[in-house]
Amino acid sequence: MQCIRRQPKRSVSQENILLEQSRRVAALNGIRLGLKDDKDLKFLLKGSQLLKVKSNSWRKERFYKLQEDCKTIWQESKKVLRSPESQIFSIEDIRDVRSGHKTEGMEKYAKDVPEHRCFSIIFKDQRKNLDLIASSEDDANHWIAGLGKIIAHSNSMNQKQKLQHWIHTCLRKADKNKDNKMSLKELKDFLKEVNIEVDDYHAKEIFQHCDKSKTEALEDDEIEEFYKILTERKEIDSIFQMYSDSQGFMSCQNLVRFLYEMQQEEDAVVAAPALIQRYEPNERAKRGNAMTKDGFLMYLLSDEGNIFNPSHRKVYQDMTQPLSHYLVSSSHNTYLMEDQLTGPSSTEAYIRALTKGCRCVELDCWDGPNSEPVIYHGYTLTSKILFSDVIKAIKNYAFKTSPYPVIISLENHCSVDQQKVMAQHMTTILQDMLLVAPVDGNKSQFPSPEQLKGKILVKGKKLSRQEDPINGNNNLEAEDVSDEDEAAEIEDESVKTKVEQKGKSDTLKLAKELSDTVVYCKSVHFEGFEDPNHPRAFYEMSSFSESKALKLAQESGTSFIHHNIRHLSRIYPAGWRTDSSNYSPVDLWNVGCQIVALNFQTAGTEMDVYQGRFQDNGFSGYVLKPEFLRDEQTKFSPKSITEGTWGTKKKLLIKIISGQQLPKVNKSKNSIVDPKVTIEIHGVQQDNNKKQTKVIENNGFNPNWNEEFTFDIEIPALALVRFVVEDFDMSTKNDFIGQYTLPFTSLKQGYRHIHLLTKNGDPYSSSTLFVYINIQDCD
Repeated sequence: MQCIRRQPKRSVSQENILLEQSRRVAALNGIRLGLKDDKDLKFLLKGSQLLKVKSNSWRKERFYKLQEDCKTIWQESKKVLRSPESQIFSIEDIRDVRSGHKTEGMEKYAKDVPEHRCFSIIFKDQRKNLDLIASSEDDANHWIAGLGKIIAHSNSMNQKQKLQHWIHTCLRKADKNKDNKMSLKELKDFLKEVNIEVDDYHAKEIFQHCDKSKTEALEDDEIEEFYKILTERKEIDSIFQMYSDSQGFMSCQNLVRFLYEMQQEEDAVVAAPALIQRYEPNERAKRGNAMTKDGFLMYLLSDEGNIFNPSHRKVYQDMTQPLSHYLVSSSHNTYLMEDQLTGPSSTEAYIRALTKGCRCVELDCWDGPNSEPVIYHGYTLTSKILFSDVIKAIKNYAFKTSPYPVIISLENHCSVDQQKVMAQHMTTILQDMLLVAPVDGNKSQFPSPEQLKGKILVKGKKLSRQEDPINGNNNLEAEDVSDEDEAAEIEDESVKTKVEQKGKSDTLKLAKELSDTVVYCKSVHFEGFEDPNHPRAFYEMSSFSESKALKLAQESGTSFIHHNIRHLSRIYPAGWRTDSSNYSPVDLWNVGCQIVALNFQTAGTEMDVYQGRFQDNGFSGYVLKPEFLRDEQTKFSPKSITEGTWGTKKKLLIKIISGQQLPKVNKSKNSIVDPKVTIEIHGVQQDNNKKQTKVIENNGFNPNWNEEFTFDIEIPALALVRFVVEDFDMSTKNDFIGQYTLPFTSLKQGYRHIHLLTKNGDPYSSSTLFVYINIQDCD
C-alpha cells in the first residue's frame, strides 16, 4: 500500500503571507484582463455556494471559486479519490453562459426556482452542461456577468498577452512552495509543464545565466529575463533584421517593402502606417512611424498576419443568386448527441449546430404521447424530445451566427392528426420567420439567400394535387404521398426486425396543413436526370444516400452538375454509419451538391474540412459555387479535367518553419510531445495529396522544422488545404494535437501564423504554426 506523505503544517503567519501573495497574483491577472477592481471579478475570486442540478432527485450544494489565475474555476467535489485536476475546469472551455431556464436540464428539473436565480455553463466539447442555482439574484448576476467579462476580455487579448498570461500561470504552478522564487528543480518542472524537454546541463546553463544575484533562486527581474529567453523567436528576428536599421527600427518605407515583397499585399502603402499604429507598443517608434521587433511580432501574430484572408471573415460573395447556386452548411440527424442507435437526443444538439453556422437541420418526427409529436431516430433506442421544444430552440438560435435562411428538413412519420400539430407548432412558434408564400412573386427559380434573410424554410412532402406550391393550393384535406424513411436503411439487425414487424409502407397520408408549410423545398424521389424537353419544377428536390450520390458523381458527374444548377440536392450518410462517422463531403461539393449533411457531433478529418470550407464568406453557412458549377453550358467534370474556364493551375509552395506552445496531449508530467506536421490537399482527385515534415523530438514549446513542400493545384476553386499536427508515436497511432483547414482561395501569402484548432474545432489560446506561403501560376 502506498503511503501518503503529509505536507508540513504552515503557521498562521505563513498562511497570511501566502493569502496576500495569492491576492496580489489575482489582482495582477485581473489587470492583465482589463478588469482592475471589477466587482464581479472580486466576487468570483471569493467564490460562493451554488446548487448543482442533475435531475429531479439530484440537487446538491457545492462551492465554486475562480482561481487566482483568473482562467480556471475550482469546484468542490464530494467524490472519494477524485483527482485535484478533475475539480478544475478552464474558462477557455466555456462556449456560453445562459441565464434562466435555457437548457433541457433547467427546463426539466428547475422550473420551481425563479429564472433570475438560475444559470447554465455550456462547454465547447461534448461535456454535459453545468446547471446551477444561486442563492440570490445578485449572486447569479455576479456569476453570469463575471464569466461573461472574463471570456470577452480573454478573447480580445492579443497573442502576446495570452502567451504572457499562460506562461506566468505555468510559473505559478511550478512554484511548489509558493515563495515567488524559482529553484533549478522548479525551473525543470516548469519546462516540462510547458512541453519542452531540456537536459540537465542546458537547464543549469539557462538558470545560471538568469541568476544574476547568485542566490540559487530566480526572482522578479530574473524570472522576467528567463521569460524573454524562453519566448525568443529567432526565426522572426532574422526576418526583421533584413528590413530594419542598426537602431532596431523598421521604417514605414521598409515595412511597405516587406508587405509588398514578402506578404504580396497590394495595398501595402495604405496598410503599413495603420499596422504601426495598431500593433507597435513603443510610443517613440510609433511617433517616428516605425516598427520595433515587438511590434513586428505582434503584427505577425494578429489577424492581419493570419494565413486566412481576413477579408473573407465577412460576407464578401454575391448573395443575390438563386439558392441552388450555393453550398449550404447542413447537419444530418441534428438531434443526436452521439451514435445513431442508443445515444441521447437533445435540443442542445440543434443549438450547437446552428451556432457552428449550420443552415439546414434535420427533424425525424414520430407520433408521441398526449398528441405531441416527438423527434428521435426511428426503430432505435435513441431518446425522444418534443417537436415543439426543437422548434423553440431553432427559433431562438437560427440567426445568432448568420442572418441567412435556415432549412428545416422534415422526415415525417406522424399520423395526420399529429402532422396538424406539427404545422400548428411551426406556425405559432416561428410566426413571421416561417416562409409560407413565394418571395416577390418569384415563380421560375429560387430566391436568393439575400431575399430569404431571417426566414425559415420547410423541406418536406407536398400533396400531389398541390403539385405547384408556387401558384396556390386546393382544398384537399389529406392524401397518400410517397414515404421517405432513411431510418429504415440503418444496417442493424434489431432495426431491420422492427422495420419488418411494422410492415413498412411505401406511402404516407399527408395532412394539408403540413403540406402548406412547404414552399420552395418539395421532397421527391429521384427518377433520373431530367429530360431537357420535359424539365421538372425547380422547387423539387431529392435526397441521396452517400453511396448513391458518389456513384452518380463518378458515373455522371457533368449531368449531376447540370442538375444541381437548378435543383437542390441533399446527401446523407450511409446506413452502416451507426457510430455517427462521416464521409468526405469534397467529391459531392465538386459536382455542385448543396446540402451535404454530416454528423456535426463527430469530430475528425471530414468535419475539419467541412468547417474549413464554411469559415469562408463570413461563416454565413452559404458559399457561392464557382462559376463553372453554375454555368448552364458547363462541360466541367471533376473526374477528367480538360482545358476549360475553371481557373489557372497553381503551384503552391509551403514552408513549415516553426511551432509555438503546442498543447500536451498526454497529461503525464514527464510526457513531452514529438510533433510532426502533415499538409493535406483536398479537392478534385488529381489535386488530393499529402506531405509531412520530420519529427521533432521532445519539444512542443518551440519546435523548428524549416522544411519546404510544393503542390500542383489543378482546380484552385475546389481545393482546401489542411495542416495537421500530431504527436508521433512509434508503437501506436499518433495522437492528434491540432489542425487548421481553409479554402485554397482564402490563403494569404508570405510569412503567416496558423492558429490551431482543437479536435472539436475550437481555437487554442496560443498554439500556432509559423509558415511561409507562395503561390505562382503554372506554366
